[in-house]
Parts: sequence; C-alpha cells; structure tokens
Amino acid sequence: MALTARGLTRTFGRHVAVEHASVTLKSGSITGLVGPNGAGKTTLLLMLAGLLAPDSGVMELDDVEAESAQLRTVVGWMPDVFGTWDSLTATEILILFGRLHGRSTQKARVRAAELLELVHLNEFADRPAHELSRGQKQRLGFARALAHRPRVLLLDEPASGMDPRSRRELRDQLRAMADRGCAVLISSHILTELSEMVDDVVIMTAGRTRYSDRPEGSLWRIREAGQSAARATTMTFADEETAARHLGELITAGARIAEFSRIDSALENTYLALDTERT
Repeated sequence: MALTARGLTRTFGRHVAVEHASVTLKSGSITGLVGPNGAGKTTLLLMLAGLLAPDSGVMELDDVEAESAQLRTVVGWMPDVFGTWDSLTATEILILFGRLHGRSTQKARVRAAELLELVHLNEFADRPAHELSRGQKQRLGFARALAHRPRVLLLDEPASGMDPRSRRELRDQLRAMADRGCAVLISSHILTELSEMVDDVVIMTAGRTRYSDRPEGSLWRIREAGQSAARATTMTFADEETAARHLGELITAGARIAEFSRIDSALENTYLALDTERT
C-alpha cells in the first residue's frame, strides 16, 4: 500500500496554506512531518485524509488516482483536538465511527471493545467523553482513527496531553502497526520522541515540502562522579556506536563516569537549522 501526493496546493482567500506539496507514504514505514507553526502541516494532513479538497495536485493509491471518498475508506485520521460529541460515551463514539465506515452494529461493537482495551480505557467505556481528561481523550481519538482498520494512518500531534506511559505505548503501537503493513504519517513537535520512531522525515516550511536526509550527529552530556551538572562536558558524536566507543575509552583511562547521555536529537538539529522565524 502506498499513498502518494504530488503538487498539492490549497489556498484560503489570498493565503496560500500549501503550495506544490508532495509526499509518499509506504506500507510498513513511519514518516515524520516536521515544521514550524503555520507551515501548512494540518492542511496537508486534511487533504491526505480526504477531508479537504486540494485546489490542484494529484493523490494516488498504489499508483492509481484516488478521489477523496476513496481515501476516507483506507485512511485513519487523528486530529490534534478530539472534536466529537462529548455527550456520547467512549463506546458509543467508537461504535458510531465503525457504523459510519460500513460495519454492522455487532462488528462495530466488538471492534469498539478491542480498541478500548488497546488504549486502556475499558473502565471508561460507559463514561461520557466530556468526563475524560485531555490525555484520555487523545487515547480515545487514537482508537477512533483505528475503527475501520485503516491501511494509512495520519496523526496530528497525537501525544499532546498524554502522560509518559501513554506516549511510550503509543510509540510501540505505531511501530507494531507499521510492522503489520500500515503506512503512518505523524506531525509532531516532540522531536526527541519522533526521531526514535520514524523511518523518513518530511520537512514543511511556508506550505512546501521536502524530504530530509536523516542528519548525522547528536549532542551528548558527559559528567564524572562528584562533578556538578554545570561543569559537565558536552560532545557531538555521529552515531551511538561512536559515542559508545568514546565511553569505553574514558572508562579504560580510569574516568569515573556518572552520566553519559544524549541531550538532543539529530532531528532537533535539523529543525533548528531551518531558516524560519519562531512562530
């Protein structure tokens, strides 16, 4: 399964939100979508999800041009804000979305139970959505995106509001889905976490996209026993193997290393090198 978009453009009045953007999502891979606020990321995601028509450009599924209605049958979409009927219970919401995707009530109910267990919301199954916390709504939103077993999954800031355990479980679930053949695209500003899970990175600035070579080099903190954090040294290593080799040399030389940790990611370095203003 591959979803390819070429030359997507979308304007709102005089504002060009997305301009000739292109992206390819392949089965089994996780792609990160990175860029500053206002770069057009959400607009691009909405077009890929079949929820917003582009002014121009082409979208294809397995090299065959696809209309928005067809995209919606294979794409799962998780927006950055939950945005559904808060008076419905978690179970009712998942059943409703299963029914909207053509499942029978019985199959939608079974799928809802599976998804609530997946995102650890079983005990909230019969609670109205407005009673859920921000993080719980995010987990329910993730489950909602999976109601029809999508072959392509698009997520806009999925970990926003989640606690550390939930974020880690989300990373593991996304990798498992990719390993089963799903194509995943994640837009996120949590770059340290994003860098640990993505296979490719798409950079978006001023409505335009470009693929980024995975940058080399990360900054590491090295602190000896008894040394304050302020006096710790920092070094840049091309990869983990190089960092591990240097640590071994330090220990062999008799250094008493209390801390040896990566303090930034290569993806962060790429983002910070973008020639864009803070937004």
